[in-house]
Amino acid sequence: MNLLQEIFTTLLATLGDVIPIATIIFGFQYLVLRKPVPNLKRVLIGFAYVVVGLSLFLMGLERALFPLGRLMAEQLTRPEFVYQGFAAIPTEVLWEQYYWVYLFAFAIGFSTTIAEPSLIAVAIKASEVSGGAISTWGLRIAVAIGVAVGISLGCYRIVTGLPIHYFIIAGYILVVIQTSFAPRMIVPLAYDSGGVTTSTVTVPLVTALGLGLAETVPGRSVLIDGFGLIAFASLFPIMSVMGYAQLAEIKARRKHNKQARQNPKTAQQATDVNTEIDNNAL
Repeated sequence: MNLLQEIFTTLLATLGDVIPIATIIFGFQYLVLRKPVPNLKRVLIGFAYVVVGLSLFLMGLERALFPLGRLMAEQLTRPEFVYQGFAAIPTEVLWEQYYWVYLFAFAIGFSTTIAEPSLIAVAIKASEVSGGAISTWGLRIAVAIGVAVGISLGCYRIVTGLPIHYFIIAGYILVVIQTSFAPRMIVPLAYDSGGVTTSTVTVPLVTALGLGLAETVPGRSVLIDGFGLIAFASLFPIMSVMGYAQLAEIKARRKHNKQARQNPKTAQQATDVNTEIDNNAL
């Protein structure tokens, strides 16, 4: 009975979230464009799928992933676990003793990002519009690595108590420099990748990790130090996606140059490709 009530409540809440989106889309279609919606029956069935799917997805997260993630964060950040083997808990924070926290942050950041529905949707669209030049899995893995590194570094910041703006300012300076050298086609997608990672799956688990860490590390404030991991999770995917594109560009350039040296007839083709790469990098 409680389960049915929970399903009904979640369905209503999800419907309340989806209705404004549907209202705007249908409102613009009928009132501004003044055209009927093509395949209206299929669109309505699709909206029903979205509501039911999101409801079950949220219930699954609440019942399985979130409690387990919070429990893991609490257990890994307890001083008794961090300083196991010590005769007494040190009065000063030894940041290197939190290596399991950094590894857990990396692993949970990577895995939740891979499963992030919004990232999957963006990666599929990016692959479609690029004609397969941008690999769906390549983009997802690049973003996941960026989130994993960012959250691990964010945990290090909480443990050490360093000001967050040092990391964020330095990170965006690197992003600006990297933007000047990255292929032009990947730059907007890289910036979008920073936003889509902080969605349904990642945010609750990462927030629980940050708050749990700030609660247990001596001298840290939950309010001041517990938040900020989401900022790291948004920033580092920008760098990792542009880095992924730059590596792919270098690999493609070397491959074509090697083919040109082996077969002079293809030298002109390699030159054309390099010219195209240079144009994209502008």
